[in-house]
Amino acid sequence: MQALRKILLIAIPAVLSATAATAQERFSALDVFQLEYASDPRISPDGDQVVYVRRSNDIMTDRTRGNLWIAATDGSSHRPLLSSRDSYSSPRWSADGTRIAYASNAEGSRQLYVRWMDTGQTALVTNLQESPQDIAWSPDGKWIAFSMHVTSDTKPLAKMPEKPEGAEWAKPVEVIEQTYYRSDGEGYLDPGYSHIFVVPSTGGTPRQLTHGEYNHGGRLSWMPDSKAIVFSANRSEDWRLDPRESDVFVVELESGKLTQLTDRDGPDSSPAVSPDGRRIAYVGFDERKRGYENAILYVMNSDGSNVRALTSGLDRSVGNPEWLGNGNGVFVSYDDHGVGRLAFVTLDGDISTFDHNLSGESLGRPYTSGSFSVAENGTYAFTSGTATRPADVAVSRNGRDARQLTALNADLLGQRDLARIETVTWQSSHDGLPIEGWIAYPPGYEQGKRYPFILEIHGGPYAAYGPNFSAEIQRYAAEGFVVLYANPRGSTSYGADFAHEIQYAYPGHDYDDLMSGVDYMIERGIADPERLFVTGGSGGGVLTAWIVGKTDRFRAAVVAKPVINWTSFVLTADMYPFFRMAWFSEDPWVDPEQYWDVSPLSLVGNVKTPTALMSGEEDYRTPTSEAEQFYQALKLRQVDTALIRVPGASHHIAARPSSLIAKTDNIMAWFRRYDLQEN
Repeated sequence: MQALRKILLIAIPAVLSATAATAQERFSALDVFQLEYASDPRISPDGDQVVYVRRSNDIMTDRTRGNLWIAATDGSSHRPLLSSRDSYSSPRWSADGTRIAYASNAEGSRQLYVRWMDTGQTALVTNLQESPQDIAWSPDGKWIAFSMHVTSDTKPLAKMPEKPEGAEWAKPVEVIEQTYYRSDGEGYLDPGYSHIFVVPSTGGTPRQLTHGEYNHGGRLSWMPDSKAIVFSANRSEDWRLDPRESDVFVVELESGKLTQLTDRDGPDSSPAVSPDGRRIAYVGFDERKRGYENAILYVMNSDGSNVRALTSGLDRSVGNPEWLGNGNGVFVSYDDHGVGRLAFVTLDGDISTFDHNLSGESLGRPYTSGSFSVAENGTYAFTSGTATRPADVAVSRNGRDARQLTALNADLLGQRDLARIETVTWQSSHDGLPIEGWIAYPPGYEQGKRYPFILEIHGGPYAAYGPNFSAEIQRYAAEGFVVLYANPRGSTSYGADFAHEIQYAYPGHDYDDLMSGVDYMIERGIADPERLFVTGGSGGGVLTAWIVGKTDRFRAAVVAKPVINWTSFVLTADMYPFFRMAWFSEDPWVDPEQYWDVSPLSLVGNVKTPTALMSGEEDYRTPTSEAEQFYQALKLRQVDTALIRVPGASHHIAARPSSLIAKTDNIMAWFRRYDLQEN
């Protein structure tokens, strides 16, 4: 009896321990504040170490901050390099690997710093009034190049009389004359232009290299002798109304002499000088005035001659060219079927795609993303994530099995019962076009049981979802919804023809693609046809508003940051020259029907679905007036509606952690209000 009691005393705690290990919690709203992800991994020139930005959410400030961490590529010695409540970004190794330049707001405003890796000593290099961008070391280690906004002096339109001493007049008027006068996330812009500077790496006075009423910047790439910098800029005569145009230029450090290397009609950008300085790789395409084109990798001689396209046979858009240390080829990234890929392209145009997934550099929705860097010996570091993990840092060489250096969310997500993600395809009812999507099953999903269903639609429209981590999708699934997210026609990563399907026809048959996906979910016995809901943001907001004007099969909808009236959008959005050029063949006053025929407002008379609108109060990409038009039209029609405004938010309404929580929870609350089984 005593022995039996002893066995039971040992066994019971063991059973309780096993039960505790298997009874995991679901992903909750406050878990958003515990998530972390890696970005901008920078491998050292010798390939032995990786510095990356470790991003985390501060629950007290409700902000995402970036700290710098470092890990050896053999998987050892993962430790903080610069870690505090300040934010650090853009780590860049010097060519000899002895120093790192980076940007930080530690002094209040964003400045450049240099850290000596052997001692940890750090120097403040700049004292700038504007934020430095596009940081790049000179090969000899003496200079750091960067781009920065330079404010232009403007004269008032009218000279005001002197006000009496002590008088309190209204703030002076602001006269705007520039084409681009406000930008989403930045607000109303100070007049001026972006220019390229160099500053001694030991600190000193920055020297401006470019001049004129043009914007210069993007990727900066030095010539090997440290005497010139290659970059891209749009210096065409009508650049303000031709926003996609750019060419490759070289500027000499001593004289400031500027030489143009490319001159075709179309964007040429992201230049990268070969290690020996003989060639320049860059990406671009011929301008055809369409919403989407595949970016192609080109290589030319450093004087601009002998231009050759290396990836014209690859029906995907490539970017971020990085030379192999011996100059025999170029690494690029591209998206394929919703997954980020890394590839190596020889100078003969042979392409080797590596079996790695570049992903995870966002937390909200499951967009394609990812970044990488290459050491001189060909070892590369990249961000790698999955449908159940945000980005970690991984390294590989020659496409071999990658070594994951970090596990940033193992402590949190290893203890959560997450949604299972399944890749599915179906055919569009319009023309049989294959459409790819992903199902998120709620934890505890039971085969044969129908669930409340959310169709979640991506923005862009020239963008792509994929099997990538999404806090929003996980939150919906954790609350018992089955979620379908998909890449209808017009999405990227399926080739140019697939994207061109919506040229001058958006929204259009992408509606049929999505409705076919809903039918597929019902036919499989997964979605409850009486409990269907739909939501999407930006381009997804356009399609959501279009859907409720075409069908009343959904119980409720939430239209986030949409375009409702294409005429008012083109004439109020921050990037209006681009939207007009790429998405329409005529101006709205020339062919108003072209704009009206694809405006969700044209269908508002059909809407019966309870539809909420959500918008950031400082959204200049799809101004909040777009959401308000649909809201007021629905009010006039006495259709159930609500206007959800996000204070202080730009187009990225879920940029702050609490805003991401508010977005998902308000969407679900609106759906539950109209869910028959909830009421």
